[in-house]
Formats: sequence, structure tokens, C-alpha cells
Amino acid sequence: MAPTASEITRAEFKGRLTIRGEEISRPPSEALPDLAIRRFPADISIEIAPPSDPLTGHPSCCVRVYDGGKPIQLLQVLDGDQLLVGTDWYPLPPESIEAIRDLLSSVRVMAPGRLTLRQYLDLRGLNSSLVKIVDSEDEAEERPSGSESIPEGLKADLYPYQETGFQWLSRIADEGLGCILADQMGLGKTLQIIALLLRESKTRGAPSLVVAPATLLENWRRELNRFAPALAVLLHQGRERTGFPRNLQKFDVVIASYDTAMRDISIMEMVGWNIVVLDEAQAIKTPDAQRTVTLKTLPRRMAVAVSGTPVENRLRDLWSLMDFAVPGLLGPLNQFEAHYLDDEDHASELEPLVSPLILRRLVADVAKDLPDRIDIPQAIQLSDEAAHRYDEIRHEVVAEYGKMASLVALTKLRMFCTHPFLLSDETGDPLPHSSKYARLLEILDEVFLDGEKVLIFTSYTRMADILAEDLHRRYKLPFTIIDGRTPVTDRQPTVDRFGQITTSAGLILNPKAAGTGLNITAANHVVHFNLEWNPALEDQATARAYRRGQTRPVTVHRLFHPGTVEEVIDQRTARKRVIASSAVVGTEGTENDIADIVRSLELSPVMGGLKNAN
Repeated sequence: MAPTASEITRAEFKGRLTIRGEEISRPPSEALPDLAIRRFPADISIEIAPPSDPLTGHPSCCVRVYDGGKPIQLLQVLDGDQLLVGTDWYPLPPESIEAIRDLLSSVRVMAPGRLTLRQYLDLRGLNSSLVKIVDSEDEAEERPSGSESIPEGLKADLYPYQETGFQWLSRIADEGLGCILADQMGLGKTLQIIALLLRESKTRGAPSLVVAPATLLENWRRELNRFAPALAVLLHQGRERTGFPRNLQKFDVVIASYDTAMRDISIMEMVGWNIVVLDEAQAIKTPDAQRTVTLKTLPRRMAVAVSGTPVENRLRDLWSLMDFAVPGLLGPLNQFEAHYLDDEDHASELEPLVSPLILRRLVADVAKDLPDRIDIPQAIQLSDEAAHRYDEIRHEVVAEYGKMASLVALTKLRMFCTHPFLLSDETGDPLPHSSKYARLLEILDEVFLDGEKVLIFTSYTRMADILAEDLHRRYKLPFTIIDGRTPVTDRQPTVDRFGQITTSAGLILNPKAAGTGLNITAANHVVHFNLEWNPALEDQATARAYRRGQTRPVTVHRLFHPGTVEEVIDQRTARKRVIASSAVVGTEGTENDIADIVRSLELSPVMGGLKNAN
């Protein structure tokens, strides 16, 4: 039987020349003169590494032996109490070997090697001095053995990066974890989530909950119906919403606003949600806000925080989102803030801890998979007060123009949809009065966080002034106007100065004044704040950025209020482009124009559909 490490150490250094009860004639080093026998035990620890690529890699672990801080050997099997490395003999501390066995067993790891994300997080959470986090080792990484098939019934062709994102989300879901989906705007975060919800409805059966800003509820409903029509979707809002949890459980996906989810938390907490998705999850970035505290009590098997800006101001923003996605992962807030200061060094230290559970891809990263132009039409709900005011104006217009209505009759409705200030002398902060303006700010937050530039098109001079003044005040960035008031000779120089700005910046343009002739490729984001009746005019405006010389994909945001004249304009634009993408469509005088005008005057945001104006 082989001698133990303690017997060898006693014989070598303490003169106890007895091994296994039998006397020996000389110390081990004299019997084996080429062997260097170390007196003190080597250090031993578990090393865990996050995946080098969170999309395709796996975390891993190993057991490594150190001599004075220098790594000397990997252990594949945790047997024995001694180690021979070349001609160096080391005793191993048996208490550490036993403790490491217990640690690995507690997280169901039978041997060093590949880990699941759950095992990796559990090992990290043990807070043992025997567990160390190290940089990823590429040689330990392996590609997933299989891939999740796109769920049947998804009415969309995913780009390669979207399919990879869906695979990643599915893997997180299968491990019962949570995550932050932080892809840059324009990469289709909503579609990736819908693919996951469809997949989960087929495999788990339990309902899932999407919580989003009130202005985006209708957009979520439309996107779910468009891309996953097989899902039973409930828009949980308004006075007629159910008060019984069992009624929520009948649906595959329930959509609710942040305020409604908070108000109905006693009902929401009685449903065993499969997945809870928070869209625009920066809404819970403040850890001690009542909204944040309340929504974190929602029961869920998996949580997904969707935000293109997971860190807006401080690292505690990220802590709050991650505390929803994977509660407890980053420890208590006070300990987190004491350790991680808001500086680059601490952010770098934090990154490997959270990177396995955050998917953040930039447009530049996946540009080869993208079209040159990404169109994002977004339906933004009017507030209840604004919807009723819109209906009042609609009835006034019908009473004034009747069957003789023309495009002139729609002017007031279009101005109101752009911003209520355009129909009044009111001044002040434009944000509380317009859900569309609120959405614009959310878009700009992300654009400017990424250091990029934007073109904002509006037909109305006063709206241009409101935008320029308010946005400059909010962001402390350059905002310039080009419209009919700008001399033609000054327009290109203004564009040139815009291109020379090294920070983020915005140009606010009238599509008629700046819709042709100008080359503004310094911006790769375009926002149509109010839609144009003539789709050719809108396309010409977009072409200021989306043209030869543009080296990045251009993201085009088209904001409109459903149930209003703007929805008719949006549908008209889509129809005209399908019929004749190269034709210039007139703004009035055709049969279709008359029909669209009539529809505009019949559509009601209050009643939710086409209603008789009388």
C-alpha cells in the first residue's frame, strides 16, 4: 500500500522513519535523490470560467494546483493526497480535497469540465475561498451539440443573428435562468422574444406575461398577432379587464402596462407565469422605486429584461435589471455598491460576472446579416385623455366638412397627432402631453448612448422649434433645424457642420425643404415624427441618410398613433409601395385618396376601430 503524504512529510522533515508501521532506514530524499520533496502543501482551488462567447460557448471549471501562486497542474480526478510534477513532489491538503469534492457535489458537478450556466452561477454564488473566477479559456469551449429548431408557426424569416439570439434565449429558458436582452435598437429584440414565447407555449403550457410601457401595448399586440398568430394573446388593460387570475391563465401571452401590472399585482401574483418579460426594462433601473420593488415579486420560471440601455447612468442600473432577471446574482445592493464604483475599472471587473446572461450586439457587429435599411413602424397608443380629445376634434371636422372633406380637413387631426401643442398656444414641457414624444425620447436615449446621430423629420415649423429647444435642453447636444426658413445656400453648409460634430447630434428637418439634394450620411438613424400622406416624399426624406456613401445600416423609425388618421397614412404608404414602389403617388385627386380621407374621418382611437362619425 502506498504511503500517505503525511507519512512522507514526517519521515522527511521530522525524522519519523516509519511508514505503514514499518521502519525505514533513511529519509525519502536520500532513497530518491532526484526527487525534490516539498515540505508545505500546495494550494488547490476550483477555477470557473465564463463562456468566451455567451452565444455558442459554455462555462467550464477545473481544479488547479498552485505552488506559491504559480499554477503547476490540473487535476482531472480528485483522488489522492499527493502530486508528482516532473521531479517535484507535493503534499495536497486533504481537507481542501474533501471540501472541493463537497462543493462540486453541491452543484451537481461530477467532474471538472463543461458546466451549465446554472452550475456556473451556483459555484460563483458559494462565496468559497476555494472557488476562483478566471478568464475564459478557448480550449475549454465547445459548440452546443444541438440547436433548437425555429418553432413551427413563426411567421417570419429570422436573420442569422436573430436565430442565434433565439437559440441563446432557449438555452437560458431550459436552465430556468433569466437574462437581459440588450441588442442595439433595430436588431429585432421583439421578434426574438416572440419566437421564444411561441416555443415555450408549445413546450411548457403555462402563460407568459409581457409588461411594457402603455404606449407600446398595441405594438406588442400587433407584433404577436403578425408573427405568432397561433398564440392566444390577451391585452390586459382598461376598466373592462378581468379581476380573476383564472381568466389570465386561459391565454398563452398576457400583455399589460407597468402601471396596470402594479395596480393588479395581487392578481398577477396568483398566476404561475412561465416567462415574465419587461420591455424597456430601464423602467426598473431605480432599485428602491415602488414600481421596481413591486414587479420583482411577480412569480416566474424565467425572467427577461429587454433594454437597449441596461446601464444608463450608474452600475446600479445594471444591478437592478439583473436582480429582476436572476435575483441574488450580484448580491445585496449595499455590498454591490460598496465594491463596484462607477468607473471603467470596476465596470471591467463586473463584465465577466454578468456577460453570460447579457446579450448585447451592435448593428456594426452583425451588419453583414442585415439589410442596408431597417424599417421600424411603431404604433404608439394615445393616452385616454388624448384619445377623447382626438375624437372631439374628429367630430368637429366631420361637422364642418361632411362629405366634401379633402386633405385640408385632415390637417387638424394630423397636427394633433404630431403634438397637441400645435393646436393651442400652450408652451412648456412637451413630454407630459404626448406619448409619441415620450417614445421619441426613448429612441434618442439609445441612439445617443451609442454615440450616433439622428435625423428627425416633421412637416410642422412649430414642432421643429419645440424639438430643437427641448432636445437641446435635455441632452445638451447640438440640434439644428433645416426647413423653409433656412436659406437654400445655408442648407448644405449646415449639413457639413453636422457631419463634423464629433459627439452625438440631431438634425430636425422638413421633408419638403430637406427631402432632396442633401447628403446626410453622418446620421444612421431616421425618425419620421409625423408620417407623410405622400409616401414618395417620405422615401425621399429617408434617402438623405440611406444613400451612396452610407457605410452603416440605416434604422428608420416611423411613429404613428393607431386608430387615428396616422394609421390610415401608414396603411396607405404600405399599400402604395406594394403596388408600385417606383411610382410617385399624388397627394390628392384620386379615388383612393378620397377613400383614405373618408377612412381617416371614421377611425376612432376611443372606440378602437372604424366608427360612423355621426
